[in-house]
Amino acid sequence: MRRFGLTGFPLSHSFSAKYFSDKFATLKITDCEYLNFPASEVSEIRSLFERDHLLCGLNVTIPHKKAILGILDTVEQTASAIGAVNVIKASRNGDKLKLKGFNTDIFGFSESLPPDVSERGGVAIVLGSGGAANAVIHALRTMDFKILIVSRRGGPGTILYKDLEATIVRNASLIVNTTPLGMFPDSGKLPDIRYDNLTESTFLYDLIYNPATTQFMSEGIKRGCRAMNGQRMLKLQADKSWEIWNDDSL
Repeated sequence: MRRFGLTGFPLSHSFSAKYFSDKFATLKITDCEYLNFPASEVSEIRSLFERDHLLCGLNVTIPHKKAILGILDTVEQTASAIGAVNVIKASRNGDKLKLKGFNTDIFGFSESLPPDVSERGGVAIVLGSGGAANAVIHALRTMDFKILIVSRRGGPGTILYKDLEATIVRNASLIVNTTPLGMFPDSGKLPDIRYDNLTESTFLYDLIYNPATTQFMSEGIKRGCRAMNGQRMLKLQADKSWEIWNDDSL
């Protein structure tokens, strides 16, 4: 038996376990299982592998995508460069455990973004500054977007929500929500931007996939914007995780 799973906190919003269970059933894979491993502290995650020798890999979600780098033995180059990991692969040699980190969010976001949006470029507003934001920013840079990062905390290269001017929102071709605002069960929340300044030419992308239509998306749709959730990104990054776990060269 090989065991895989998802770690982070909370995990009540996640569809990953069902996605992989369905995948295993479709492919008639009977020697694998995928479980949720809630971990409120990043320090708990390495001990999961130490206690369970059947555990071969984990997907990592909020709030650990950045902090997880501190407990890994090695990190793949791109994941290291952006400072965020969402996939862990375990290798064992006797009692010696090695954990390697990867990032599949970059692939999932890039491949899920509609071609007409990615090819158009323009100004992209990224809401949030966590691990998922790092992956989105890296992907957008390869598409020649001009990127503005908005966060509650601000910082180098980042502005506060209160400083996001109406004209910037009006001229944005893409706005990506990488925060958990609006995620089940707090579905009524949404990022604090000037939705009245959205235009039909702005594409809204919410990395949240539960609920299927978030308040962030709804505000855009009401104003004629196209909008999508993170369901396709989830599937793409999950399939890429499976490739990593099964590639003996990595």
